[in-house]
Amino acid sequence: MHRTRWQTLLLLASAVAVSTWVVLRAALARGAGLPTVPWLVVAVELVIAAVVLSMGWAVRQFLRGRRPTLNPIRAARTAVLAKASCYTGALLAGWYGGQVLTVLRESGGSEQLARAASAGAATVGAVVLAVVGLVVEWFCQIPPPEDSLTQRADEQAPDPAAG
Repeated sequence: MHRTRWQTLLLLASAVAVSTWVVLRAALARGAGLPTVPWLVVAVELVIAAVVLSMGWAVRQFLRGRRPTLNPIRAARTAVLAKASCYTGALLAGWYGGQVLTVLRESGGSEQLARAASAGAATVGAVVLAVVGLVVEWFCQIPPPEDSLTQRADEQAPDPAAG
């Protein structure tokens, strides 16, 4: 499994934000209302990011020799959860970011400002989730064993005695 590139996440978030903005603008033109963003969304995003970070920290401590044992399945699940957090954070950042763009383009009073604030906070929480996912992916990266590197180099080198 390859590490997720931040450029991919940025592209995904941007595409979702633009798509959200287009869809919401079309919905508003037909008389629909904007969806509300509860503040609980931010709390849930941050709790998930904290759980992913704590799981990744356990893997990091094991790889550095500061933790005696770690179930390999738990380490693999942590790496998969980190990758899922990256993409989920990027998708949510695009969704809520698109809502912020839509609300800011609308003229309105304090209700629109409150809606923009909650969507903006949810966007920040989603970005935190994506960044934590990237960091935990880095924590879960296993360095290649040194013995296998020297064995591969010896196997690929031509034998001078073979002529």
